[in-house]
Amino acid sequence: MRTVFLASLRTHLRRYVAAAIAITVGVAFVVVVGVLTSAARSGLMAGFGAPYRNADNVVTGLGPKAAIALGERLGENASVLGRVGLLMRAGSRSFPETFVGPIAPSQELRWQKLSSGRFPARTGEAVVDVWLAQSREIAVGDRVRIGEGATATELEVVGLVESPSASAMASVYVSWPQLLQWRDHPSLHLGKVAVRGEVGQLPEGAKVQSSEVFVTERQTALNNEVDTTSVMLLVFAGIALFVSVLVIANTFSILFAQRLRDFALLRCVGATRRQVMRSVRREAAAVGVLASLTGILVGAGLGYGLIPVINALGPTAPMGAAGLPTLWLLGGFAAGLVVTMVASWLPTRRVVRVSPLAALRPDAAVDVHTATGLVRLVLAALLLVTGLGLLGVAMIQDSTALMVAGGGSVFTGVLLFGPVLVPRLVRLTGALLGPAGRLATKNAVRNPRRTATTTASLLVGVTLTTAVLTGMTTARAALDEQHGRQRPIDASLTSPKGPVAADLLDRVRHTPGVERAIAVDGAVARVAGLDEPVPVAAAPAAGQVARDGGAFARVEPGKIRFDYGAFRKELGLQPGDRVTVSVGDRRAQLQVTAGTGWGRVGVVAPETLAMLTDAPEPHAIWIRASSDADPMQLVGDLDELADSAGVQVGNGLQAREMAEQQLRVLTWSVLGLISIAVVIALIGIANTLGLSVLERAREHAMLRALGLTRGGLRRMLATEAVLLSVVATLLGTVLGVGFAWAGYETVVKRALSDATMQVPWLSLGAVVLIAALAGLLAAVLPARRAARVTPAAGLSLG
Repeated sequence: MRTVFLASLRTHLRRYVAAAIAITVGVAFVVVVGVLTSAARSGLMAGFGAPYRNADNVVTGLGPKAAIALGERLGENASVLGRVGLLMRAGSRSFPETFVGPIAPSQELRWQKLSSGRFPARTGEAVVDVWLAQSREIAVGDRVRIGEGATATELEVVGLVESPSASAMASVYVSWPQLLQWRDHPSLHLGKVAVRGEVGQLPEGAKVQSSEVFVTERQTALNNEVDTTSVMLLVFAGIALFVSVLVIANTFSILFAQRLRDFALLRCVGATRRQVMRSVRREAAAVGVLASLTGILVGAGLGYGLIPVINALGPTAPMGAAGLPTLWLLGGFAAGLVVTMVASWLPTRRVVRVSPLAALRPDAAVDVHTATGLVRLVLAALLLVTGLGLLGVAMIQDSTALMVAGGGSVFTGVLLFGPVLVPRLVRLTGALLGPAGRLATKNAVRNPRRTATTTASLLVGVTLTTAVLTGMTTARAALDEQHGRQRPIDASLTSPKGPVAADLLDRVRHTPGVERAIAVDGAVARVAGLDEPVPVAAAPAAGQVARDGGAFARVEPGKIRFDYGAFRKELGLQPGDRVTVSVGDRRAQLQVTAGTGWGRVGVVAPETLAMLTDAPEPHAIWIRASSDADPMQLVGDLDELADSAGVQVGNGLQAREMAEQQLRVLTWSVLGLISIAVVIALIGIANTLGLSVLERAREHAMLRALGLTRGGLRRMLATEAVLLSVVATLLGTVLGVGFAWAGYETVVKRALSDATMQVPWLSLGAVVLIAALAGLLAAVLPARRAARVTPAAGLSLG
C-alpha cells in the first residue's frame, strides 16, 4: 500500500492542493486571531494600561500616606500614581486647579510618551502634557509657577509628553521628590502603586494584583462588568475553529466523493477496508502536517503584516507590538492536523462501507427519502433546537460562552439542513431569471449536497460579516449616546465675572474645526457654598450643539444643575440639597442636581433665570466640534481666543478622545479579523467550485456534445455561481442579523444598558452586492478550465 500511497499523492496532487489550501487558510485564520488579539491587548496596555505596562504588580486600596510610604520603601521599583490640583501661572496668565502628577524614578516604569525634550532629572524641572502645551502656548525652556503660598515653586519645562491613559493623566509631571512638597495639600490623591518585583508587607486593606489582571478588571468595570477583550477573543476563537472545521471538512468530503471509483477499484483488486483506510489516513496526515505548517507561516505573516496596515488606517488607535502567540501557533497546528484527520476519516468510512460493485456505479445524491438523508435532517433539527435553547439561556444569563456554543449549534444545523433548504432557495431565485437561467438553475440543484457544500464557505463569511457589522454599529451608536450624556459639550468659553465680548461668538464660529456654536445667556450669581461667583444660565437652544440633544440643559423650575466634573471638590453639595442662589438683591432657593460635561456654569430653567434677573447677558459660548476637526489644534485656537477675551476654556474633547481609545483598538482589531474571514470565504467558494468542476467534467462534456458552446458553458457556470452566491448571501444576512441580535441581548445591553439595536442596512446591502460579485469572480477560473476541455476528452474521464 506504500506504492498506492505515493501514487495517490502524485495522481491526485491537484485535488490535494485544493485540500491543502483549505487547511492552510483555516490554520492561518487561527494564527491571525492570536496575533491580532495579542496586538490588541498590547495596544490597550500601551493606552489605558500604560501606567502598569512594565510593572509586575499593582497595589490598590492605599491612602496617600500609605502610598507615599510604599513608594519610599521600594524606591526605583515603585511608581506611585496620582495627582494634585494646584494653581499654575505661565507668564502673565494663571490657571486654577492644574493637575500635577509624578514621574516614576525608574525609566522602565515611566508610562508617559516623550514627545520632545527630556524627562525631569532633578527638582525644579517638569514636563508638560502636549494638550496643555498646545492650548496654553507652553514650549520646552519656558518657566511655570506651580502652587500658592509657601509651597509655590518655579519649574523649568524640560519636555513635552503624551499621556495615553486617562486614569492617571495629569497636565504637568514632576519628579517624585518634587511632588512630595505638596504631600499635605488637601487635593492630593495617591491611590495606586505600580511595582516591579516583590511588593513585601502591606497595610491592612491593601490589595495586590498582577498588572494584566488589574488592567483587565478596570476595563471590565468601565464596560459595566463586560470584559470586551476576552469576549472578542472567545468569539473569534470560536469563529476561527468553526470556519477551519467547515472549510477543511467540506473540501475533503468532495475530494473523497470524487475518488469513490478509485477506492472501489482498490477493493476489487484485493485491498481490504483497513488497508484503504490506512492509506487515506497517511495521505491526510501528510497533507495535514505540510498544510498546517504552511498555515502557521502564512497566518503569522498575515497577522504581523496586518498590524502596520491597521495602524496606518487607524492612526489614532494604534495596535501594540504583538508577542509570539505560542499557544495559538500550537493550537492552530493541532487544529489543522486533527480536523484534517477527522475530515478525511468520516467520508472514507462512508466510502469503504459501500460494496466495490455499488461504488463503481454513479453515486446517488443524499436526499430526504434515504436513511442517511433522514438522519441528517433529524440531526439538523436537534442542533437547531439545542442551539436556539442555548441562545435563549445565554440571553437570560448573559453568558458569552453559551452564546458562542448556541450560535455554533444553530449554524451547524443550518448547514446540515442545507441540502434541503439551499436548492429550494436556488429554485425560487432562479425563477426570477426566466428561461435564460433555467439550465443553470437545474444544474445548480441537481446534486443538493454539492449545492449546499458550494455555498457553505460564502455563507460563513457573509454571516460573520453581517453579525459583526450589525454588532459594531449597535455598540458604536450606544457608546456615542453614552459619551454624549457624559460630555454633551465639546468645548466652552466661560466668563465668570462679566458678559463675553460681543464679537466673540462670530470669531468662534469662524474658527477651523467648529461646526456650531451658541451663546448662553445668564447672570453672575453667588451660590452658597462657593467662594467665587459663577454664571447661572438658561440654555433652551443647547440642543443645537449638545451631543445629548440638549437633555442636560432641560432643568425643571426651582432646580439648578452643576457640572460636578468642573467644580470637583469645591462644591460641597450633594444632589437633592437646597442652596441659596443670589443675583444682586434677588434670591432663590433651588434644589441641586448633578451632571457632567459643560463647564463652570450653573444651568437653570428660563423661568428660574427670569426670577433672578431681568437682563440676562451671554456669559458662555458652547461649541460643537466638526467630525474632521483636529481636537488639539481646535483647543489651542480656542485658548488663543480666550486669552484675548479674558474668558476660561472648557475642554471636553481631550476626555472624549481618551474614552474612545479602547473602542478604536477593538474596532480595528475586529475589522482586521473580518478581512481575513472574508478572504477565507472567497478562497473556500473558489476551492469548492474548482473541485465541483472537476467532479462534473463528464456532465459538462455531455452538454458540449449536445451543442452547448464554450461561451454558453461559461455563462451557465457564471449564472450558477451568481445564483449560489446570492442565495448564500441572503441566507447569511438573515442569520447574521439574528446572531447580532443574540449578541446584542447577551453582551451589548449588559455593557451599555441604554443601547438599542441598529441594523446598518446600507452596509449590508453593499455586503450582498460584493459577495455576489465575489462568487461570480470565484467561478471565472473554474468556468474557463471547464470550457477548455473538449467533449471527447471530458467523456473519457472516469
